[in-house]
Amino acid sequence: MNHPLTWSECTNLFLSHLRHERSFSDETLRAYTGDLDQFRQFVCMKIQAEDLTLPDISEDLIRSFLASFHTRLEKSSRARKLSTLRSFYRFLNDHEIVEMNPARFISYPKIKARIPSFLGVDEVFHFLESLQKNAAPPGSTWRRWRNWSLFECLYSTGIRVGELTGLDEADVLSERGLMRVFGKGKKERVVPVGSKALQSLEGYLEALDAQFPQARMLSSALFRNSRGGRLTARSVHRLLKSEMQRCGLWQHLSPHGLRHTFATHLLNSGADLRAIQEMLGHSSLSTTQRYTHVHMQQLMKAYDSAHPRSRKRHSDR
Repeated sequence: MNHPLTWSECTNLFLSHLRHERSFSDETLRAYTGDLDQFRQFVCMKIQAEDLTLPDISEDLIRSFLASFHTRLEKSSRARKLSTLRSFYRFLNDHEIVEMNPARFISYPKIKARIPSFLGVDEVFHFLESLQKNAAPPGSTWRRWRNWSLFECLYSTGIRVGELTGLDEADVLSERGLMRVFGKGKKERVVPVGSKALQSLEGYLEALDAQFPQARMLSSALFRNSRGGRLTARSVHRLLKSEMQRCGLWQHLSPHGLRHTFATHLLNSGADLRAIQEMLGHSSLSTTQRYTHVHMQQLMKAYDSAHPRSRKRHSDR
């Protein structure tokens, strides 16, 4: 049973489903759109056609498409493209548009598990205290307060950068020490937020009102750009890089790295893995368990350096 819809028509249906029924973020939708359009262009060149029909697609064409990136992309990127095609065909199967899924039996490339990057406790304190010092002097701009508050909140809560930029002022429940967050699929959760983060938020909003009083009329966003609109995730990446360099930290760390830092520090301090899962908004505990690799590495390092009969200290005896 093959449906007369073209490839382009089917991808539009699929992307609309992801946006309106699955509530995928704009960033995720752009990734799906790019992968599907790249595949369409690749196959059109192969078969000399302007557009595809679903019967045009075979397992061999998908394998050939993935092989074309073998020397140009990391395994994780190639795996994502295969995942996109599998998800697309599952959608077509579920809606009885096609019966076959040519991506079904293609294996994912083996990806070596990465240990998340993170900062040490001393490094985080140095970074955040530098931001605080830059925000505190009289006459400091509201942007300096905003930058301190941005990264204080990221480290305090462990939320995703997209969740951070999606916050409205009303989502901060200061008197209760909580923050309401909307995660993947618009799932709502409430996370604790520390006193330092709340202090930075209070200072930021006071400076904003004093220096940019019309900002609150322009947007309900908590973190604003210079025009009063909502700050983007890309801007947060850029700000983190510049602020880290300003205080003498040259490590390559993304905002997601502060999320990893949050989780690693909680685990090292004895927090329950289930509690960390809840705060991070992971649907599966296995996703949270990646942090145990970091934790175990640190435990082994401490063991090898301190235990009188550790292998490393006595291997030469």
